[in-house]
Amino acid sequence: MWALRRAGNPLRVRAHQALSARGCANLEVILNADAKNVEEHHEGDCQKLDCCHQPKPLVCQPSFSSGRFMWSRGFSSQAGASSGDKQDELEEGFSDLEVPPEAHKKDLDLTSDESSDEDTIDAIGLSEVEADAKPEEPIKKSQSTLLKALLESPRVDVAGALKKWLNDGNTLDRSELFYVLLILRRRKLYIKALQLLEYVEESKLIDLGERDYASRVDLVAKTHSIYKAEKYIENVPASHRGEIVYRTLLANCVAIANVKKAEQVFNKMKDLGFPVSVFSCNQLLLLYKRVDKKKLGDVLTMMEKENVKPSLFTYKLLVDTKGAARDIEDMEKVIQAMQADGIEPDLLFQATIARHYIFGGYREKAEAILEQMVGDDINENRSACKFVLPLYAFLGKNDDVERIWKVCEANARLDECMSAIEAFGKLGDVEKAEEIFDNMFKTWKTLSSKYYNAMLKVYANKKLFDKGKELAKRMGDDGCRLGPYTLDSLVKLYSDAGEVEKADSILHKLSYKNKIKPMYTTYLMLLDSYSKKGDVHNAEKLFSKVRQMGYTGRIRQYQLLLEAYLNAKTPPYGFKERMKADDIFPNRAVASLLAATDPFNRKNAMSELLD
Repeated sequence: MWALRRAGNPLRVRAHQALSARGCANLEVILNADAKNVEEHHEGDCQKLDCCHQPKPLVCQPSFSSGRFMWSRGFSSQAGASSGDKQDELEEGFSDLEVPPEAHKKDLDLTSDESSDEDTIDAIGLSEVEADAKPEEPIKKSQSTLLKALLESPRVDVAGALKKWLNDGNTLDRSELFYVLLILRRRKLYIKALQLLEYVEESKLIDLGERDYASRVDLVAKTHSIYKAEKYIENVPASHRGEIVYRTLLANCVAIANVKKAEQVFNKMKDLGFPVSVFSCNQLLLLYKRVDKKKLGDVLTMMEKENVKPSLFTYKLLVDTKGAARDIEDMEKVIQAMQADGIEPDLLFQATIARHYIFGGYREKAEAILEQMVGDDINENRSACKFVLPLYAFLGKNDDVERIWKVCEANARLDECMSAIEAFGKLGDVEKAEEIFDNMFKTWKTLSSKYYNAMLKVYANKKLFDKGKELAKRMGDDGCRLGPYTLDSLVKLYSDAGEVEKADSILHKLSYKNKIKPMYTTYLMLLDSYSKKGDVHNAEKLFSKVRQMGYTGRIRQYQLLLEAYLNAKTPPYGFKERMKADDIFPNRAVASLLAATDPFNRKNAMSELLD
């Protein structure tokens, strides 16, 4: 555990290793809208509470303090000092564990590591529910008449569709309910899933258990707010108000990086006498990995004190943290600790290690990991294909990408196709990526938005503006759900084409109309574009929007805003005080910018510019 605790200490990153920090709405109408509407939206109804299914956060949220805290009682919400750490000079938006970063990447095209719905499914324990409710004959999508009825029903009339389904002589059992809820979740149809559960609970069609109530807590948090979810818990019968209900709330607090509320929920779980579980600890690690890496060591110390054994996911988080900071030596020590605990890595874990080896410049070590994943016969290790395809592309190994794809091509699976599109796109073979994308429609007549997103991301990365715009319109015509990843690719597409104001317009109009909460890295990408232009007016507006969306306690947005002032040759009066009020403390890069933009320091670079 000592090796693990070291993962929470300040990450040792040399200066030369630090990265430079850099149906749906009518999409066609939005893409062609005038950029002048951006300001109207900033000041108009995009501030409504229902804009992204998220409550409007307070302008100032308590954060952490630089001091270490003791675990005798629990967490204290104090001002975070992680912003003073060297590793914070790296990009805040670490890539998702499943997505390798592009080598030598200096822009902001990194996938957000926001919690996925699978995190909360794990919290609720739906896998266990599935085991309990699994019928002798698995329900197939085509056989679920209830699912079909709900998918075809208006979003506001789930109760009516369910009543009609019951009046037609159907009966609802637990296995059917579980299956329908799971599919609705996977399609992000949270409002329909919530209405279904509400009707089942109110009409007492099925006796609900703790996991059912936890599922409703999760859906309330996703469609309304964590505060309404917390209020709902008060109405849950005391006999079912257990650990699963509260850890579901905790997972949702972590998903939106609400540090204060996450700590409050964790402390309440301790006060209620629930044992400290590895799931709860992993949620805290996931939270502090994003907002305050100094606290990782404190969580690991608590795990040791409470005799909580690390899980595979614990090690994944720590390896990803060390690898993202280019601290390969300590990353390998974490791997050794995992091996000592007798935990075997899965393919995703191996892919994570290989990704960091590639990004850290350890090509030989990365290739050795990939050889292990492929094994002696890739046909027998088919499940590795979707992981190794993009990794070989990062290494520039065209022959290996072609070799792996040939294994899959004849009867390719959806995830393999998506990985192949990404791989060939990175290799610059856009035509091959387009061929794979087009062929997917021959096997699967309709595709969800994430497969369109894979192709759209290729166009965005290769700056193929016209093709990207055409594909985006096609997504709207095909009725694809436009989510955060689509929005991220569109913003990059337009920003890289120099149409920053249009990218801003798309960001706010689509997020409002489709009730999407954009990813943190999407905002940073746009903020970076305004910063480079020295557009302080729009940079400040976007900065405020980032805070309103709940992305607080992160120093990168302050750095980009300061760079906007620097490029505009305008002094940012009172900026130090703003940061202090937000409990943000400058790291080396921000301290340098503060000195350069200080109008009262006549010897600094800003003075020279203003003179």
